[in-house]
Amino acid sequence: MSDYGSTDIGWTPIMEEAERATRVLHPETMQLPRPDRRRILTVANQKGGVGKTTSTVNLAAGLALQGLKVLVIDLDPQGNASTALGVDHRSGVPSVYEVLLGEISIADAAAPSTQSQNLLCVPATIDLAGSEIELVTMVAREARLKEALNSEALEQLAPDYVFIDCPPSLGLLTVNALVAAHEVLIPIQCEYYALEGLGQLLRNIELVQSHLNPALWVSTILLTMYDGRTKLADQVTSEVRGHFGDLTLRTVIPRSVKISEAPGFGQTVLTYDPGSRGSMSYLDAAREIAERGAERKTA
Repeated sequence: MSDYGSTDIGWTPIMEEAERATRVLHPETMQLPRPDRRRILTVANQKGGVGKTTSTVNLAAGLALQGLKVLVIDLDPQGNASTALGVDHRSGVPSVYEVLLGEISIADAAAPSTQSQNLLCVPATIDLAGSEIELVTMVAREARLKEALNSEALEQLAPDYVFIDCPPSLGLLTVNALVAAHEVLIPIQCEYYALEGLGQLLRNIELVQSHLNPALWVSTILLTMYDGRTKLADQVTSEVRGHFGDLTLRTVIPRSVKISEAPGFGQTVLTYDPGSRGSMSYLDAAREIAERGAERKTA
């Protein structure tokens, strides 16, 4: 809550909306706490259409616009995250494909996003589509991305946050993302069958923890596509919060036409329509993620 809450007139809903709008339109005035160590988050859900890529790019932009340095790694052959961040991902440009093959470094492949000077993206090109077959014969095939994200390589870019956007599958690319990360962020849509398939994802995460990355943990659950007009959305929200508890962010992302339109213009919703509910919600969610990281640092 803002300092205005301590005034005699009290804190009103209109004042709250005004502060949130100011935060979106002038995010440079709202500096987020830096984590004590670089946070690497894999955004995963093998179910399509849950807002995975949308959440990746908008959370990354929200953190970047509020003063933190962020690197997004597009590990989905469709390249939607690259599109939303305004990064060229035509065949032939340096991309995550060459990084996985060990031909170039992360720093060589990272390109500046048009969305913020603090935001970089390693794009995915169509070449990535066949990479899972090529990776099968490679040594330490599950750890190719982890090797590329070694401390020395990342120091050249010095991001506070790294977000890895996964394809909607539980294949070798997603396994690489889980092995390379410290944390998993799972977007869950507030619709029918919201928890469908999550059991398999959680089992895969447990397998990675047991055999490849003991430090990995599910740190964040983000509810997306919330429609306050339906009882179903509230039921799903309650069910998810009951199942995952404090891992679930307080902020819920609403169903929004603006959020859906933004990638078509090569933008995140934060730059496409800064004053929209969707933009404010992603900015709030980014702040909540940063503040939770700061709380863990001081705990």
